Amino acid sequence: MKNTRRDFVKRSTMASAGLVLTPSLESKGMFNIFNEKKLKVALVGCGGRGSGAANQALQADENIELVAMADAFEDRLTESYNNLYEKYKDTGKFSVQEKNKFVGFDGYKKAIDLADVVILATPPGFRPAHFAYAIENGKHVFMEKPVATDVPGIQKVLKYAREAKDKNLKVVVGLQRRYQENYLAALEEIKKGAVGKLVGGQVYWNSAGVWVRPRKPEYTELEYQMRNWYYFNWLCGDHILEQHIHNIDVANWFLDEFPVSAQGMGGRQVRTGKDHGEIFDHHFVEFTYPSGAVISSQCRHQPGTYNRVAEQFQGTKGFVSTNDAAAAFLYDLEGNEIGRFENTSGHNPYQEEHNRLFKAIRENTELNNAEYGAKSTLTAIMGRMATYSGEVIKWEDAMQSTLQLVPDDMTWDTPPPVLPKADGFYEIPTPGKTKVL
Repeated sequence: MKNTRRDFVKRSTMASAGLVLTPSLESKGMFNIFNEKKLKVALVGCGGRGSGAANQALQADENIELVAMADAFEDRLTESYNNLYEKYKDTGKFSVQEKNKFVGFDGYKKAIDLADVVILATPPGFRPAHFAYAIENGKHVFMEKPVATDVPGIQKVLKYAREAKDKNLKVVVGLQRRYQENYLAALEEIKKGAVGKLVGGQVYWNSAGVWVRPRKPEYTELEYQMRNWYYFNWLCGDHILEQHIHNIDVANWFLDEFPVSAQGMGGRQVRTGKDHGEIFDHHFVEFTYPSGAVISSQCRHQPGTYNRVAEQFQGTKGFVSTNDAAAAFLYDLEGNEIGRFENTSGHNPYQEEHNRLFKAIRENTELNNAEYGAKSTLTAIMGRMATYSGEVIKWEDAMQSTLQLVPDDMTWDTPPPVLPKADGFYEIPTPGKTKVL
């Protein structure tokens, strides 16, 4: 049956109003020991995204309090503490005592120990160890994407994703498009056959790039890399992983499968200074899926170039276009618009992630994003492997990688995994020479 624009809008409105529920969100009517309890929350990683996530958590539930904070750097923790304290000091939701502010590499354990729910928002290289400790100790988790920077980290997250399920712990991963109305509305139409079977697509994160934090004379090499973490693979994973994972995850989600292989190209032409560490400034990757679908992925960090953060997919009966400006459009094969959704309600997917997490805890409904979070992270890592090496990277080969980028049990005396050369520049991957497997 042909989907009309009116039908699409109507169904989208029902979805946005919460009238169309996925099975994972339906109440199972189970008794929950947390239903009346005041939930204690710990924030691990007090940068901008961690502080934002803490703010959203404190707005997601009325019977909740932030009790502990941890960060590698005292100045970053203090700034986050002051901002959150100023906003929540009179609400009864902010109870972080001085003794529960933890600075250093091992502070996460002390913070997690004090909480029922933990927010994990450090640079992603530390995520597997922090997630493992949280699940081992029976904590519900919100963790930012990506969930690792190397394959051993992926394997650890998958292991503890299973353990979280066995322990009935709730886990949300910050791939917020899966909680965003325009994406949910578009996927609903795809499942109803509006554009036929998806056979390919293109996903984009092209922008000017992000901050650079200059080296200061008092920094050790490790402190410099920790503060300028975006430009080091052991901490960040490159921008194909740290940002473009959002669009890659949409492809995996809409296709309902993960790629069997990746091949691509990339390099750095603009972001080439000593402050830019070891990562590329552009990647182009083709991901091939078990169904035969091919997704072309491109991400670029180059000022003064065309900006686009979006996705589009081709089906046997039409195509669909989505973007982070809260819009989705469907077309038939002749290019006629057959559906659209534009969110004008101000719905915030970042807030929705936390609303769903605390609702699931209160009502004891199933919610665990860790497996798809890990597999979409691996997809982006495969893309990085393909552009760095110039080789075709197969999923099963990537999963066998034992290359661990992040040292275990780090302290401020731990040597950084990468060091600058005598001229101050870092080694840059070279396609055709760099080995990734």
